Amino acid sequence: MQIHLTAALAALGLAWRLDFSTLEQAVLLLTIAGVITAEMFNTAIETVINKISPEVHPLAKVAKDVAAGAVLVQAITALGVGVVLFGEKLLK
Repeated sequence: MQIHLTAALAALGLAWRLDFSTLEQAVLLLTIAGVITAEMFNTAIETVINKISPEVHPLAKVAKDVAAGAVLVQAITALGVGVVLFGEKLLK
């Protein structure tokens, strides 16, 4: 979560510096919110699984892996959005 928050603050600062339009800011904020929300759901799922199944169980592992995978998919998507939003402005 700390890595995501640090990246979010850096992206917001750079967006401000590059004078993003209102629409670009909105897309960036929604993307950041998506990553943080995915991370929060992952933490919630892992916490509940640890509570109800403290022993190692194959189904618990699958649930945790899928939740972590969702965060990974969201983070990769955010990277793509970042390339689209920042790429052209940084290459000028």
